[in-house]
Amino acid sequence: MSQLDQLPDQDPTEVAEWRESLDAAVRFGGADRAAHLLRRITEHARQTGIELPPLLETPYINTIPTAAEPDFPGDEAMEARITAWNRWNAAAMVTRGNQRGGLGGHMATFASAAWLYEVGFQHFFRGKEADHSGDQLYVQGHASPGIYARAFLEGRLTEGQLDRFRQEAGGAGLPSYPHPRRLPWLWEFPTVSMGLGPLSAIYQARFNRYLEHRGIKDTSGSHVWAFLGDGEMDEPEATAALALASRERLDNLTFVVNCNLQRLDGPVRGNFKIVQELERQFRAAGWNVVKSLWGSAWDQLLAQDTDGALVRHLGRIPDGQFQTFAARDGAYIRERFLGAEPALRPLAERLTDARLEEIVGTSRGGHEPRKVYAAYRAAVEHKGAPTVVLVQTVKGWTLGPGFESRNANHQMKKLSGKEFRAMRDLLELPIPDSALNDDLVPYAHPGEDSPELAYLRERRAALGGPAPARKVVAKPLAVTGSAVADKAFAALKKGSGSQEIATTMAFVRLVKDLMRDKETGRRWVPIVPDEARTFGMESLFPSAGIYSPLGQTYDPVDRDQLLYYKEARDGQILNEGITEAGSLASLTAAATSYATHAEPMIPFYIFYSMFGWQRTADQFWALGDQLGRGFVIGATAGRTTMTGEGLQHADGHSHLIASTNPAAISYDPAFAYEVAVIVEDGLRRMFGPDAEDVFYYLTVYNETKIQPPMPPGEDVTEGILRGLYRYKEAAAADAPRLQLLASGTAIHWALEAQQLLHSDWGVAADVWSAPSWTELRRDALACDAANLSAASHDTESSDRVPYVTRALAGAPGPVVAVSDWMRAVPDQISPWVEQDWTSIGTDGYGLSDSRENARRHFGVDAPSVVVAALAALARRGEVKPETVREAAARYGR
Repeated sequence: MSQLDQLPDQDPTEVAEWRESLDAAVRFGGADRAAHLLRRITEHARQTGIELPPLLETPYINTIPTAAEPDFPGDEAMEARITAWNRWNAAAMVTRGNQRGGLGGHMATFASAAWLYEVGFQHFFRGKEADHSGDQLYVQGHASPGIYARAFLEGRLTEGQLDRFRQEAGGAGLPSYPHPRRLPWLWEFPTVSMGLGPLSAIYQARFNRYLEHRGIKDTSGSHVWAFLGDGEMDEPEATAALALASRERLDNLTFVVNCNLQRLDGPVRGNFKIVQELERQFRAAGWNVVKSLWGSAWDQLLAQDTDGALVRHLGRIPDGQFQTFAARDGAYIRERFLGAEPALRPLAERLTDARLEEIVGTSRGGHEPRKVYAAYRAAVEHKGAPTVVLVQTVKGWTLGPGFESRNANHQMKKLSGKEFRAMRDLLELPIPDSALNDDLVPYAHPGEDSPELAYLRERRAALGGPAPARKVVAKPLAVTGSAVADKAFAALKKGSGSQEIATTMAFVRLVKDLMRDKETGRRWVPIVPDEARTFGMESLFPSAGIYSPLGQTYDPVDRDQLLYYKEARDGQILNEGITEAGSLASLTAAATSYATHAEPMIPFYIFYSMFGWQRTADQFWALGDQLGRGFVIGATAGRTTMTGEGLQHADGHSHLIASTNPAAISYDPAFAYEVAVIVEDGLRRMFGPDAEDVFYYLTVYNETKIQPPMPPGEDVTEGILRGLYRYKEAAAADAPRLQLLASGTAIHWALEAQQLLHSDWGVAADVWSAPSWTELRRDALACDAANLSAASHDTESSDRVPYVTRALAGAPGPVVAVSDWMRAVPDQISPWVEQDWTSIGTDGYGLSDSRENARRHFGVDAPSVVVAALAALARRGEVKPETVREAAARYGR
């Protein structure tokens, strides 16, 4: 019995006849012949419109036969000369840098992939001059020397800039890899943290569709190209979203995987075949797969393979062996490749060793522009699914036998004069021997008036200008100052009256109100990893809608309810499912739309705070590199505030991680009005006339409290944004005095401790809200740097005083800081606090219990704050030591 026996069969006899036919094919032609027949029948069935599940693996040959290749639209000889100049200058740039400074760099990756890029630049990659969007290029990080070499040929870079490759200090240098923050006019996407490029490319293609479906911008002409290495595909992020791309039919996306069969140390799959493995993986996910493996020199061999023995043999040879063939001579190939199979020996007899070495050793699809063009054209013309082009190359090709296909070529950083002479001869470049001694190898250029440059410029003009290119068109948003915005911010600033609400809900209410603005409301992009109900966002479902390119093809189970689950083609919410990595990739696409598409969007990504920075800090780093702008909301924050969930959910350190990201402006607001002030400032700084390349991180809590009105005074607004202000001063009294600093929900423990200190111990405590420990520290560091610079250069003395020092100046007594975070978070500011410093926090793993018990466990509840405060006073002799012990006993501490 099989699964198919459960299906109705109108003619079992017909099925039996087909089985008999197949048995006969096996009997008379063998299993291979029968398999071939089945493949051809399956292919024919699909061509006639019969829906069948795809075969997951095809033979180890090109998808597009030579006879089926389209005509090549360009001047192949001219493009070969342009590619030769690029190859030369890429190798020269890396070599010169290492001869003078040992600065590293990579030569072998671009050498293998040069045609993969050049065919794109000449015929496919659209620039931004027509619509400010163009195509989006995710360039493989280690191939950056080739992109710089082409920019040099175009006149976008000078020799002086090439000579500052990997020498960025002091400005004017070129970054090692694609880094928009370091070279913002050229690079759009950081890719060298391997695995993030393919993930980001998928969500970028998806966001392009989102913009189009919501009527923000017509992005139908944009195509996303991601250039990847076969070794990079081992990264989990590289394949994490393949199903999303297929499910949403992202035919505006092409992956180009350079299968040179090598990673940094050796073969990608020494005992297996990476191309076949990737084909199975992508086909299973629903992608269109185009394989371009062999160059045209293989046509002669394959034409003589009348019984399929050669193709079967190719499918069995492991990648490690094929890498060796690329590095050995014809005699070795004759013996180990064709001579290993009796049926293939006649093929070997018809070929010289030199010809065998040319065919088997180096003839690869990725080294021939016609093969690459055919694959790319098939990719962009395919509709209904994304395409991956699996293209085979030899790593280090044209760099000489010392480089080509060698395990160590990723670490090889320079060529000798002899090797450059051999490369010049191979590429047929007009460079004299006298220029190629072992001193600095020269850059080469065909001349401003050369046919090569005229051709190159003509092609780029036809495709919409230079690429890659990043352009920012100033387009400030009037998000603040409108009647809708003023009302929304005022609502939070006036407090909640007698109603208890959490700061999470306060933020959600604020954004919901701002989304009603007729001018800017549609630019908000709510992003959530399947926790919208947890954060009180279900009210947005029916009004904003959840984005789906298919709309809603089913009746939702809660359709009869007011807040039903509504999916829509023009939906505003990106509900990504349980994937923080995918959600952050969506945030990145939205947060950089102002540059990618000249359409500023206002994304906010809200998540369990524990699963944000800890899980995806690398992506946050890339977001900063990509100059992203938006709001990141760590909800249900704090080590003790997430009741009952325990160790894996209790976040007490995300602010510490966020503090390491220079682009992250981090806040831990205590009250709803602080949320309002911070968001208003963020909108101004990120989307106003003088927009800054930063993003805001706010932690908000799910603990409901009465939200007080905002105290009067401009100093309160300044204090919130700078990171510290006095919230509640103790009543004047002739008593020991101290300062309590608290952030987030800990402000309530400090306020309760203030009362206990006064009523139980006769101690006066001022309570300060510290919305940002990190911003206080950064200001202090900037003051220190300015003062040191002034002293070092004997200029007019600088006496800049950090804001935290000035704010606390003259405040009597010691300072005790408390938060729902590790002590290291508030301790960031301790060097600039003149008073005696004490901090208490939630160091260690979280645990499952009530808030009260968890805070007692960590020693941060109000009684614990009291004991810490009395201990600080006792160290100064302002209370007796036995008072501390008495307090500990009274409160059970």
